[in-house]
Amino acid sequence: MAGYPINKGIGRPVEFKGLKAQYLFIFAGGLLALFVLFVILYMVGIDQWICIGFGVASSSILVWQTFALNARYGEHGLMKLWAAKSHPRYLSNRRRITRLFSKRKKKE
Repeated sequence: MAGYPINKGIGRPVEFKGLKAQYLFIFAGGLLALFVLFVILYMVGIDQWICIGFGVASSSILVWQTFALNARYGEHGLMKLWAAKSHPRYLSNRRRITRLFSKRKKKE
């Protein structure tokens, strides 16, 4: 009887051809959006070769950028980058310095 590995991928991120986690969804969504844009351009009446050139160029840029982001930031790095941008750059405190170091009395 042959032995098959069961549940080999539990706890591991979704991966396809090296793309992990959110990059896979960015890649798939971007290709879908480019296809819809290609169809719209073709139906509007733009020349067929211009539409094909636009589709090839924009999809190759999408593939290149997605793999570059995946290599640079890793699995969770892009989410960490977005979170870091929402944090304030510095905290300001406008109290007097003497008040910062004095003890407060509790009100009862």
